[in-house]
Amino acid sequence: MKQATLHQLRVFEAVARHSSFTRAAEELFLTQPSVSMQVKQLSKSVGMPLFEQVGKRLYLTEAGKELLGTCREVFERLAQFEMTVADLKGLKQGQLRLCVITTAKYVIPRLLGTFCQRYPGIDCSLTVTNHEGLQERLNDNQDDIYILSQPPSSPDVACHPFLENPLVVLASVNHPLASETNIPLDRLNGEPFIMREPGSGTRHAVQKLFDEHSVEVKVRLDLGSNEAIKQAIAGELGISVLSRHVLALEGWRNQLTILDVQGFPIPRHWYAIYPTGKQLSVVARTFCDYLLNEGRQIIEQTTNFKQTAFDQFPEDKSVGTPENSSV
Repeated sequence: MKQATLHQLRVFEAVARHSSFTRAAEELFLTQPSVSMQVKQLSKSVGMPLFEQVGKRLYLTEAGKELLGTCREVFERLAQFEMTVADLKGLKQGQLRLCVITTAKYVIPRLLGTFCQRYPGIDCSLTVTNHEGLQERLNDNQDDIYILSQPPSSPDVACHPFLENPLVVLASVNHPLASETNIPLDRLNGEPFIMREPGSGTRHAVQKLFDEHSVEVKVRLDLGSNEAIKQAIAGELGISVLSRHVLALEGWRNQLTILDVQGFPIPRHWYAIYPTGKQLSVVARTFCDYLLNEGRQIIEQTTNFKQTAFDQFPEDKSVGTPENSSV
């Protein structure tokens, strides 16, 4: 391993992450033969094969799995060193790696915009995935901070709530219940619902409330995209329950409305989490403090609604970006 280079380790890590020489080459702006050569030379230094090919699939060998873990530890320590040096110089420089749940893509980019303007020397990478994908990345310690709405029950995770994430009932403006107020929850019995995919945190929270009140959900569609769900609601295929945040910057005025249903909004929060034993980098600590101390204020300043409005329904319940909005 004394002959192995840092470049070879980075190439190997990219191949292992993508399970593909081609995709690794695209990411690193190298040719595929160059990537293959680097991995071959690294395998020679290790003295054992790092990958094995079964059919068209590429798999890590046991030696490859061990080396991948070592690579990530090395890269993590180097990144921490670079950011520590920058901090000693009085600078906030380095990389911030975030992984967020799908719905958080409506919130986190707005927070990142202000943060990056304040610290222009920080490079941010943002991965958007579902709960299962986020859990896998958390288990592999691939990112600095993870943002989700349903924190894991594991005691090995540090969890910090930083912003309200209420769930509301959405329907087409032409829905029979659109003009009613204080709608009893049992009026939703038998209503066709458009739900997030099984395993979704939103679906879990909704199902829990309905089970507690013996409300039978008639699921017409399972969709993994909030955008697809909004289109389906506008097309009068059914009603749904989504985070109020998915409507903050959308032009859905005159198409969707928030139903005034008893028991809603369901109070929830966004959480910033990371492994308990993880030593956050200077940049990650700075961003985490920023979320906890300023996150709510920034969201209120950059959207066309305020968090306090979640607890009440305005006279005009149609949602979306108002005309002449500066957002």
